[in-house]
Amino acid sequence: MHIISDILYWISSGLLVPVIILLIYFFIRSLILIGSFFGQYLEIRKTGKWMTDEFKMLNAVNVADYMERMPRKSRTLVAAYMRQMWDDRSNKARIDKLVSDFEIAADKDLSLSKTLTKLGPMLGLMGTLIPMGPALVGLAAGDIASMAYNMQVAFATTVVGLFSSAIGFITQQTKQRWYLQDLNNLEFFAELLKENQGL
Repeated sequence: MHIISDILYWISSGLLVPVIILLIYFFIRSLILIGSFFGQYLEIRKTGKWMTDEFKMLNAVNVADYMERMPRKSRTLVAAYMRQMWDDRSNKARIDKLVSDFEIAADKDLSLSKTLTKLGPMLGLMGTLIPMGPALVGLAAGDIASMAYNMQVAFATTVVGLFSSAIGFITQQTKQRWYLQDLNNLEFFAELLKENQGL
């Protein structure tokens, strides 16, 4: 029994360094995600209200005017797909494929947020539990310095894991709402194009 316990202890102790490295990596990725999310937010604020107002009056007759008025510098995903649909407006199959491609692209953009949301707490918990063993051993041996160090590692990994997860969760929820609205607009735009082209 002692051999099995020792093997498990060695395995868990060996996992501490990879867990800490992954947590540092996720922390850096979450900071980068905040920056890109803020840029995306500013872009959506710039064109989102315009698009919402325009869609209230949009129909199959004035869709060409809408495309002329669309801001050329808009870098939102939905604007890029609308331009592609407009270029291929006479091809019904291509329009349908672009709607599906938009869903795939949106899901791909959400993948980092989903990963941080799910793996952040897992790695944080692993980083908490692994040093607890040596901390308890240090406590039993009266080595307070060793116990304090291991507890410090345990708490730090928890905080980093939860921070990364929180960033992932907030960005995922917000982006999902954006992309649902964009998908609704894109499907409406696709139907108007088909009607305009008599497809």
